[in-house]
Amino acid sequence: MTEVIIVHSQEEAGAIYAQAVAKLIERKPDCVLGLATGSSPLAAYRELAKIIHERHLDVSRVRGFALDEYAGLEPEHPESYRSVITRTVVEPLGLTPELVHVPNGNPDTIEHAGEEYDRAIAAAGGVDVQILGIGTDGHIGFNEPGSSLASGTRIKTLTEQTREDNARFFGGDMDKVPTHCITQGIGTIMKAHHLILLAFGDGKAEAIAETVEGGVSSFCPASALQLHPHATVIVDEKAASKLRNKDYYRYAYDHKPAWQGI
Repeated sequence: MTEVIIVHSQEEAGAIYAQAVAKLIERKPDCVLGLATGSSPLAAYRELAKIIHERHLDVSRVRGFALDEYAGLEPEHPESYRSVITRTVVEPLGLTPELVHVPNGNPDTIEHAGEEYDRAIAAAGGVDVQILGIGTDGHIGFNEPGSSLASGTRIKTLTEQTREDNARFFGGDMDKVPTHCITQGIGTIMKAHHLILLAFGDGKAEAIAETVEGGVSSFCPASALQLHPHATVIVDEKAASKLRNKDYYRYAYDHKPAWQGI
């Protein structure tokens, strides 16, 4: 069963993620972090940055792989995921920029970029902890409903809903949101050793219910987490509102041995 942790705030969720990753860095200084953009992971990155600076953790050898990138945006564009990852992760955490990788969204070379990215992740020994957000339609990365649950990194066409959701990052102008992206596939994501999915707010409640308690289906790509041996879903009360077994999830987490972590 996927572990579900229900929290009161994004900061509490971020602290749980940060403590787990800090322990990983202490144990494995050259660990590989899977990185996501969007609003859901921001508190997690802030909390991790605090711990890194307070404990003076050496992160110079930590490696990173981003989930996805828009196709056709220059890496220097402020909303390219290269730029976003640099702003929200690399600089605040003090990571070595050359060790943090983002899929290549250049249309001229994108044909083989997916296979190359998957090979690079495998050569690094795989992702140790992959942080995930979730779309209102249940997508993770840019794996829209209907995506193969065995898919590797590849180019995808974004749905109108996803482009509408992301228009807020482009001044509210959906016409400025690219129509294509390159994204790690569900099969690639599922190879990470530990998956941590964060979701907050009423708008994510239906997707979380489908992810955790619905059937495993490409209708809700995130439902593949049910098949992962080590998946953790951290949600606030609003995102948990449609879970039928939320009382049990609270009970199980409250009675979990401290040594198990997440």
